Amino acid sequence: MHGMRGLSVFISDIRNCQNKEQERLRIDKELGNVRNRFKNEKGLTPYEKKKYVWKMLYIFMLGYDVDFGHMEAVSLISAPKYPEKQVGYIVTSCLLNENHDFLRLAINTVRNDIIGRNETFQCLALTMVGNIGGREFAESLAPDVQKLLLSSSCRPLVRKKAALCLLRLYRKNPDVVNVDGWADRMAQLLDERDLGVLTSSMSLLVALVSNNHEAYWSCLPKCVKILDRLARNQDVPQEYTYYGIPSPWLQVKTMRALQYFPTIEDPYTRRTLFEVLQRILMGTDVVKNVNKNNASHAVLFEALALVMHLDAEKEMMSQCVALLGKFIAVREPNIRYLGLENMTRMLMVTDVQDIIKRHQAQIITSLKDPDVSIRRRALDLLYGMCDVTNAKDIVEELLQYLSSADFTMREELSLKAAILAEKFAPDLSWYVDVILQLIDKAGDFISDDIWFRVVQFVTNNDDLQPYAAAKVKEYIDKPAVHETMVKVSAYILGEYSHLLARRPGCSPKEIFSILHEKLPTVSTTTIPILLSAYAKILMHTQPPDQELQSQIWAIFNKYESCIDAEIQQRAVEYLALCQKGAALTDILAEMPKFPERKSSLIKRAEYSEADTAEQSAIKLRAQQQTSNALVVTDQIPANGATSPVSVGQLSLVKVPSLVTTENDTSTDRALSQQNGASSKVDPQPPSADLLSDILGPLAIEGPPGATVQSEHNAVSGLEGDSDAVDGSAIVVVEEQTNTVQPIGNIDERFRALCLKDSGVLYEDPYIQIGIKAEWRGHHGRLVLFLGNKNTAPLISVQAIILPPAQLKVELSLVPDTIPPRAQVQCPLEVVNLRPSRDVAVLDFSYKFGTNMVNVKLRLPAVLNKFLQPIQVSAEEFFPQWRSLSGPPLKLQEVVRGVRPMPLPEMANLLSSFHIMICPGLDPNPNNLVASTTFYSESTRAMLCLVRIETDPADRTQLRMTLSSGDPTLTFELKEFIKEQLISIPTAPRSPAPSAAPPTAQPSPQIPPNDPAAILAGLLS
Repeated sequence: MHGMRGLSVFISDIRNCQNKEQERLRIDKELGNVRNRFKNEKGLTPYEKKKYVWKMLYIFMLGYDVDFGHMEAVSLISAPKYPEKQVGYIVTSCLLNENHDFLRLAINTVRNDIIGRNETFQCLALTMVGNIGGREFAESLAPDVQKLLLSSSCRPLVRKKAALCLLRLYRKNPDVVNVDGWADRMAQLLDERDLGVLTSSMSLLVALVSNNHEAYWSCLPKCVKILDRLARNQDVPQEYTYYGIPSPWLQVKTMRALQYFPTIEDPYTRRTLFEVLQRILMGTDVVKNVNKNNASHAVLFEALALVMHLDAEKEMMSQCVALLGKFIAVREPNIRYLGLENMTRMLMVTDVQDIIKRHQAQIITSLKDPDVSIRRRALDLLYGMCDVTNAKDIVEELLQYLSSADFTMREELSLKAAILAEKFAPDLSWYVDVILQLIDKAGDFISDDIWFRVVQFVTNNDDLQPYAAAKVKEYIDKPAVHETMVKVSAYILGEYSHLLARRPGCSPKEIFSILHEKLPTVSTTTIPILLSAYAKILMHTQPPDQELQSQIWAIFNKYESCIDAEIQQRAVEYLALCQKGAALTDILAEMPKFPERKSSLIKRAEYSEADTAEQSAIKLRAQQQTSNALVVTDQIPANGATSPVSVGQLSLVKVPSLVTTENDTSTDRALSQQNGASSKVDPQPPSADLLSDILGPLAIEGPPGATVQSEHNAVSGLEGDSDAVDGSAIVVVEEQTNTVQPIGNIDERFRALCLKDSGVLYEDPYIQIGIKAEWRGHHGRLVLFLGNKNTAPLISVQAIILPPAQLKVELSLVPDTIPPRAQVQCPLEVVNLRPSRDVAVLDFSYKFGTNMVNVKLRLPAVLNKFLQPIQVSAEEFFPQWRSLSGPPLKLQEVVRGVRPMPLPEMANLLSSFHIMICPGLDPNPNNLVASTTFYSESTRAMLCLVRIETDPADRTQLRMTLSSGDPTLTFELKEFIKEQLISIPTAPRSPAPSAAPPTAQPSPQIPPNDPAAILAGLLS
């Protein structure tokens, strides 16, 4: 643009304009002049055309519409000289979008520049194509761009631009990169020594593996090698060293690419990678230079994400948390924010929550930070790290902080404090205290759900009612109280003030007087609650107080003519009821117990956790459509109609229990209606993997297996051969007619998840279902990760949980549609009601194209998940053992057909199921003594003791004795342990054609007293 006097004068005129109107007039004048000159294009010299096109671009950059001259700009692309060609490429890139018709005229010219020998023209063309993109450009130019990228004769500058251009084209049209041919080429590009080309190629690799990591396994060791080279600062040019850090951008991109691979099988590669990560963790510290801090921490936090993804050893996890603990204590706010955010992400990793708790004091200090974003991160972290052990301290800190918190945070703060108080309350009286304090301190920010919930707890717990009534009386007695406090006080005092009648100051007349003082200050929504409270107080007044009666009747008379229909109706009806005398007692009887249901607060928190560290999941949740998830909490359909039982439907077969409880219902009852029809699916699916959440450790899967046979009987065994029939509760699943075959063995995935808390539950060519679980006592929280592996959405997604009688299961928010290459998270709450080995089943279906796919999957909410290992001494063991003298609390059985195994292996097997070996209690070295604690709603924490006596001469049999304080638990746990030890032979299966249903196999000869024989008899 140097030497263009007319352009310089025009820019100077614009800058000298005194106001917007003068600027508009000057631009209109110039646009008119340019339009007139373009009409006589033949008379324009290349210099003049270039000058006017520059003016158009400047006007466009000022925000004005330029709706002409596009053809002139495009025509400059074909100019033979660099100045005109440069103007044409730049202006076209800015003025035109990918769908503009004029771009088609330039495709041939652009292609000629790309395949030509002039490197400058190649760079101009690649830059414009990379900026505009577009499907037509992708289809026409992608092969030429690929040749440039792979050419060894091109300068690194051109290849670098070619890689970025191909990345843009791939994002617009993934079909431009042939997966089969590009895996080796991509691995070849990663051997490049030039870091500029390598950085651009790594950006391309990140996009490729995010769609299909399976095709690029050969790139994984090369990525680790690049990281190792950078971490050791080997052969890194000075121009790519940023404040002493070797190419931080390349390090970040490489670690991000590694996060798309589910696991690293090669031990050498894995060891090398962990050494690099260890070096990054050890070598990063806070310095005074801001630019160096930014670069080093970008590398560090990407390394932390990779450590979490790879599910590293606990020692490295502890080191990560300690490093983050150092960051949240520094003065620099950006570093504190990143430390809190990544510590929140670390909560997703198992076994680090106790380590994070060590920094609780510093996190609480961050609640008082001047920066509101840091305060929000600290609140999210405190909310996520809270459990039974620290809930009281955290909730008290939140209550204390509530008085000084920003108004923008008070609603979220109040909601989270209420949820924590409900989930982890040591006793209900403390919960009532917390909610009343919340209402007192932040009444304007307390939703109705919060006080509804406390009313539900008080109504359902008789022992809590006098305490709650006394506490609300203290609060309502204050001169100024919030209207929400008036509502909850009116309800509780109306229902239960008669329980305080003998206390001083709590007579019916005094309670009425306290409530009535608030009547003039409340809105019309609260008056009906007060009127109900008056009627209840009058009903409970014994003997009748005529003065109190006349006062209350007068109030009812006053509101009989109220304009509000609700108030008027209540006043009229209560006055008529009060005059009926004894009938009032029956009509205004105490409120019945509320049915047990999931807290609306917790549901609300699941749907509205905004502004948390998991930004990607939140954005995806906001895009989801209304859920059609169905939750079966009992065995009756929601509409009350009975569900017909068909042969193909799922039913549960229970092992006969020694004790029959009133909750044991017929196992032939249908659990749910059919969820979607099974039909054929196109056997040629796209070979793409889901866009996994890089923060989640769930992409843990084995290599894809061969076609898996359809299962007729899905057994709930945890160990042993995949063909072994376990004697635990058996789930009869209807035969699958889908032609789509799962990747990997479903049984093996289920057994693996019974021993660990995260992994892949199911995968086929279209979807991957991962699971992550957390177990505390008799409560479990699972998260289902549903990942769409396609470029097209999965529609008509439905999920039904089919729980056994002993489990209460609630699933929330399964979207009807899963977007392309997206992952959604669906929380699942599990409550163990009593001991049993039955398993819950997920009936999952989705629609791909015009076809429906339906699978039934066992959920790993099995008996050992509710066991907690406990070490007992001889002083504790023997008194408990002797006190449980015989059946049904102590059961003994000689178990035959045991899989031969050394005693240490048997001890490890029991430990894997949370049953702790207690050494030194049995003098015989061939025996094992173990203990564990079982949690359920009926038994609470129940100690279980186990003794196993083995015969060194015959490892195929043993004698097992088990005792506990609950007969059902004793039987179920004994059978559970026996199932893990015993090996039952079955006849070999022959593979069946995929289109035909599997044929029945002959039953093996099993002893009649074997537990599997009992179950087989029940199933027949």
